[in-house]
Amino acid sequence: MSLLLTIALGINLFLFLMAVANSLSMVRPPQVVSDHLSFSLLIPCRNEEENVLGLVENLALIEHPRCEVIFINDNSTDRTYELLLNATADHPAMSVINAEPLPQDWLGKPWALSQGVKQAKKEFLVTVDADVRLTPDAISTIDVILKRTGVDFLSPYPAQIALTLSERLIQPLLQWSWMTTVPLRLAIKSSRPSLAVANGQFFFIRRSSLAQTGGFEAIKSSVLDDIDLARLLVRNGFHGGVCDGSTVASTRMYSNFTEIRAGYGKSLSQGFGGIVGSLAIATVMAISGVLPFIYAVSGSTVATIALLLVIASRMVSAFSSRSLLIDALLHPISTIIFIYLLLYSNLFRKQITWKGRAL
Repeated sequence: MSLLLTIALGINLFLFLMAVANSLSMVRPPQVVSDHLSFSLLIPCRNEEENVLGLVENLALIEHPRCEVIFINDNSTDRTYELLLNATADHPAMSVINAEPLPQDWLGKPWALSQGVKQAKKEFLVTVDADVRLTPDAISTIDVILKRTGVDFLSPYPAQIALTLSERLIQPLLQWSWMTTVPLRLAIKSSRPSLAVANGQFFFIRRSSLAQTGGFEAIKSSVLDDIDLARLLVRNGFHGGVCDGSTVASTRMYSNFTEIRAGYGKSLSQGFGGIVGSLAIATVMAISGVLPFIYAVSGSTVATIALLLVIASRMVSAFSSRSLLIDALLHPISTIIFIYLLLYSNLFRKQITWKGRAL
């Protein structure tokens, strides 16, 4: 057991050091704004009748002068389309289109975005999920980063709003996972697809770069469309990655554990390459996050240090993403729930439906 604790100590020291390095070097939105570039915001909407009025109201406040907003009604079965038409009627920079019926070999989000690309006229495409809210200067601020870095794609990571206990236990693990494993500043300039990181909630793509990689058709059946698109772009010689977006965007992905289980259930197994990769990650997570807690309680010094290191890595990640620091103390519990979701995804993914569709 002492060997496992030593391994846990090594893993958690690495996680902490990587989190600190990323926190100090991550690209962050500047205080200045710019209107040099032009943007087409593409917002896929399927059964979002509870979201669209607030969404339109939010996007109407965008201050960038060279920005169009395209809402894509993805074959909704509720009042989404009607509400979008009424809400956007007085906004000339906004348009609403209907996606064609979903082909059998496509998933919903890539298909909707492919429909939006056909209507887009600007230099950069910006995919925005319907539950994301932007600050008025969000686009103008990212404009500055795109001009300074010259990247082909950029994913500003939104602040993740977590209100219920289940959200607070799971949602912070999203940013923590890549804050502690990927050298983000290096990844932006890297030509290695394995370092490609992205978040489809808020994602900027140079239109010409997307076209050269085959567009959204190249990832038409991908559950992890954001990661797969980033890897595809890097594989084709383009560059980009993640930056801090917590000051310009926010989102609440899920509101209860049922939604969390369905959301993670549809994608986690794919993210780790199936059952073998999932078991490997579950083992590492257990050694890193659960084992130190168990033996720290029994008085092990090595275990206590390992536990403090992984909690510290969570706190660094939370500070960078404007999340609650205190939630880091619950990391052992978060780890157990994450392992459960990982196994659930592998065992029951084919039974999960999303937005009324089978995966």
